[in-house]
Amino acid sequence: MAKLQRILCPTDFSELSVGAVNYAVLLAQTFGARLHLLHVVDQAYQYWMAMGPETLPAGPTPDELIKTATKQMEEFAGKYVPEKLQASREVISGRPFLEIIRVAKERKSELIVIGTHGRGALKQMLLGSVAEKVVRKAPCPVLSVREPGHEFTMP
Repeated sequence: MAKLQRILCPTDFSELSVGAVNYAVLLAQTFGARLHLLHVVDQAYQYWMAMGPETLPAGPTPDELIKTATKQMEEFAGKYVPEKLQASREVISGRPFLEIIRVAKERKSELIVIGTHGRGALKQMLLGSVAEKVVRKAPCPVLSVREPGHEFTMP
C-alpha cells in the first residue's frame, strides 16, 4: 500500500464539503500527510451580461469574489481543520474541475477527497458534476464523499 504524503481537498464550503474535509483530515492525520484545501471561484461567465457591443458587470467583480472566498476559506478551515494539522489553503479562479486537476498535478497529490451530490443519471447528464469530471480526469485516486445521511438503495 502506498503511503499518502499529499492530499488535495477541493471545497465549495457546503455541507457536502464538510463531509469530505472530515475524511481528508482523518486521512492526513492517519498517514501524516500534508493536506491542501482548494476553492475555485468559477469563472465569471454568469456574472457578465451582454448589453449590445459592450459588456457590463452584472455582479461582484472577480477580485471581490476571490476576496470573499478567501475569507470563507479561513473560516471554513478554522472550523473544520485542527490547528496542529496546518493545512495549506488556496483560492483561485477558473473552471473548477480543470483547476482541481491542474493543482493535483502541480502539487503531485496522491489523493483527492471531494464531496459529491450523488445525483441520479439523468440529473447528472443534464447538470454535470465537478466531482464526476474530477474522478474521470484526475492524475491520482479520488475519494468521493456523498452527502451525510445518504442511505443506499438498490437500483
